[in-house]
Amino acid sequence: MNKKRYITSVVYVAVLLLLLVFKWLVADYGALGFDALFCAIAVIGSLEFFNAVKIVPFSQKVISIAFCASAVPAFVICEMTGIGGYLPVLFLLLIYSIVLVSFGLAKFDGSDLNTTLLSFGAIGYCGLLSCIFSCINHLNYNSAPAVLLMFLIVMLTDSFAYVFGKLFKRWLPQKLAPKISPNKTIIGGAGGILGGMAAGVIAYWLWFGMSKVAGGALVYSGGMHPCITFLLIGFVGAVVGQAGDLFESYLKRKCGIKDSGRLLPGHGGVLDRFDSMFFVGVLVLISFLIIAI
Repeated sequence: MNKKRYITSVVYVAVLLLLLVFKWLVADYGALGFDALFCAIAVIGSLEFFNAVKIVPFSQKVISIAFCASAVPAFVICEMTGIGGYLPVLFLLLIYSIVLVSFGLAKFDGSDLNTTLLSFGAIGYCGLLSCIFSCINHLNYNSAPAVLLMFLIVMLTDSFAYVFGKLFKRWLPQKLAPKISPNKTIIGGAGGILGGMAAGVIAYWLWFGMSKVAGGALVYSGGMHPCITFLLIGFVGAVVGQAGDLFESYLKRKCGIKDSGRLLPGHGGVLDRFDSMFFVGVLVLISFLIIAI
């Protein structure tokens, strides 16, 4: 299991680096690589969501998955053509919501209040939160360091938590959330926070180094030094990310499953891999919007 996990991690990092280089070097269209990844996360994540939640009828599944498949492309196309991507996504959300509610009220294909709420859960959790990733990817300023920071926070928080948990579990076995995720320890959570802070510092210096080579710079509104800001985002991101991980664990426990899928050997499914990033993405977007004001 560990061998599969490590191989998947190496492939994951390699793909991430390729997408970052593509985004950095290819003018105008370099962001599309990440957009394709985010769209895939939305679609595959929604499929995994409904595979775990068995009671949603086929018609409502199709509507929810269709939204997840169309939301990121709609945002990207409108954003890149200068229209602005936020309103089109909200318009799509309104249309799909009307259809879902109509099916629920009419009890079409076995739809009811519970299945309608679960369908909205898939739309929000997989579709809208994946759109947040593309919002970060298409920020007017600092989009590349924001994407880099988002991925690094998730990766290093997870890695540090795993290592600290393994190393110190024998002496500090206290559980973080025993009823939700029995394997997680408080010391592992503390290690994850250190990992998030390290991610902030590493992301800043990596981007600072690349900017010196390329002649670019962070667009920054002032106040604290950017490195301190990145460190603070990493600290809060680690806390938020671990909360997202526990939220996904809670959902899986309620559904009676261990992993959301088998797409990523050693890691489970897409939702198992990106559960933390759904929450970290919101923090990073808000933080970078504030940084560039």
